[in-house]
Amino acid sequence: MRTIKMRSYPRRVNFESGDVEFRLMGPADEAAVGKFANALAVHDMLFLPRNIREPKVLSAWIKEIGRGSIVSLLVVKDDIVVGCGTIVRDPVSWSAHVGEIRTVISSHVRGTGIGRALSNEAFDLALSMGLERLTVQMTSDQTRAIAIFEALGFRAEALLRDQVKDLQGKTHDIVVLGVNVADVQKLEPGGAPGAIE
Repeated sequence: MRTIKMRSYPRRVNFESGDVEFRLMGPADEAAVGKFANALAVHDMLFLPRNIREPKVLSAWIKEIGRGSIVSLLVVKDDIVVGCGTIVRDPVSWSAHVGEIRTVISSHVRGTGIGRALSNEAFDLALSMGLERLTVQMTSDQTRAIAIFEALGFRAEALLRDQVKDLQGKTHDIVVLGVNVADVQKLEPGGAPGAIE
């Protein structure tokens, strides 16, 4: 069986578009993450269950990081947050073995490989936390993001019609993908690039 390699943060990664830093989010990042959220397109925010532009939502997020029920990984380029990957779990519920991965990146870094790298990093981090099952949710039209998670072993499990309503009042369908970690650990090399070594 392949082993999970825990990465240390912060760490720098080089892309054709330049270097980025992956680092764990903490209280000192609240203003920078708020700026990142305010620059996101409305549709991009539908990857997340709450409007992180709201200061009270961002503050609650920071508190949950402090409690350990959320782990968030930031992508920083030129001292600006351009992406965030979050693993959410509820350690006192019946589903303590399950984690939800949420990722979102700035539109100006799409197509550079940063989004794929962030998804791989968040996936690797979730596996290193000992979670047995992982899920992701996104609008059904986010085909590139769906493809990234399918390459990691996730499979579509549910379609929730008209599940979210954007700030303009338009409804969107949500697709739920999931994977059992034991199934991913059986993959041959190349099955989940960069996630398990």
